[in-house]
Amino acid sequence: MLGGVVLIPYLLLAFGFAQMFADPAVPVLPVSVLVAVTVAIGTIPPFLPAIRSLEIAAARGLLDASLAEPEEAPPWEARWRAATWYVVHLTCGGAVMAMLLFAVPMFIVAIGRVTGSESGWLTDTNVWPFSELTGVWSAVVGVVLLLGVVYLVAGIGYGLSRLAPVLLGPSSAERIRQLEAASRKLSERNRLARELHDSVGHALTITTLQAAAARQAFDSDPAFARQAMAAIEDAGRAAMADLDHVIGLLRQDDEQRAIDRTVASDAGQSGNTAAPQRDLRQIDALIGDSRRAGLVVDAVVDVDAARIPGAASREAYRILQEGLTNVLRHAGQVRVELRVSAGTDGLLVELANPVPPEGVAASEAGDGTGRGRSGGGHGLDGMRERVAVLRGSLEAGRRDDLWVVRASLPTATTERGA
Repeated sequence: MLGGVVLIPYLLLAFGFAQMFADPAVPVLPVSVLVAVTVAIGTIPPFLPAIRSLEIAAARGLLDASLAEPEEAPPWEARWRAATWYVVHLTCGGAVMAMLLFAVPMFIVAIGRVTGSESGWLTDTNVWPFSELTGVWSAVVGVVLLLGVVYLVAGIGYGLSRLAPVLLGPSSAERIRQLEAASRKLSERNRLARELHDSVGHALTITTLQAAAARQAFDSDPAFARQAMAAIEDAGRAAMADLDHVIGLLRQDDEQRAIDRTVASDAGQSGNTAAPQRDLRQIDALIGDSRRAGLVVDAVVDVDAARIPGAASREAYRILQEGLTNVLRHAGQVRVELRVSAGTDGLLVELANPVPPEGVAASEAGDGTGRGRSGGGHGLDGMRERVAVLRGSLEAGRRDDLWVVRASLPTATTERGA
């Protein structure tokens, strides 16, 4: 019915121009120019994004069609399909209105011929299809006409509801953009999971070990106990800062805007970032925390952290953080060799720690393979994801009596952001 209402101005214009052309007194050239301008103006609305949005809203509300939210600037493929729907809508609406304008009066005529047989009201009406019908058959034909229109309108509505997703649904370009947006959202969620796992897991490990050390030395060495408690406080504050960043991101009303800012920042563009920005510039603090937790860290850092691209620097820091945390969890307070160097191929990060000898309970030290006290986790998987995002490589496994994690991260300006 909405299509029929919108069709009325088009029909009036067409009828008016037809009368002008039929009148010999009206000059043809000015009318032809006026027709061309009118046609140009009349064909613009179907291609407008606002009209497409209205058509989608009407189809969802009146036809119960399953349609996605329209884009503000749809591609021309979607606009052409929306224009096709516009024409189909107007055509079907005009047909429905024409049928109603025919069927309703005919139904009234049929009822009048039956009920007005004694008074003569409408009994002499010579209108098809009642010219050859009398009595009750006129009423039967009128009712059939009216029911036929009802079922025809229902059939048109069903057909339009099936056609709406085809013509008003997302185009191939829009689907690609939706898939890319979903992929970015999933990637962001995975990244947030890695951030929480690494930062909070590291803080909890440090806190647990420092709390145990403080409890044992509380009476014999109060100064050491105070130092351990200070380390617990620092680790807790750092974890809370990371957690606040992540929760703040999740609570944002416009999540896509946050994702876009993160992607732009990781690609080396200017703008605010939506997640914690710990990188190799904080590596000394990371090593210090690990040493206070009982690790003996032999560190060789042969890079200028300020010159390392942001994405590679952040992922390298998180890999080191997760690696040191895994050592504490699964191997205990052992000696760790840490190497960070930059070369022509990119950034090289390496950790090596001794594997506990056979016979040592996993609950006491762990075996260094990710099956220690915690019963395994997502540490190595998180490292692989971080490295894969940057198109780098990761090697993790046992070499003789050592457990070695070796990550190579590209630092070229063409790398993808994490």
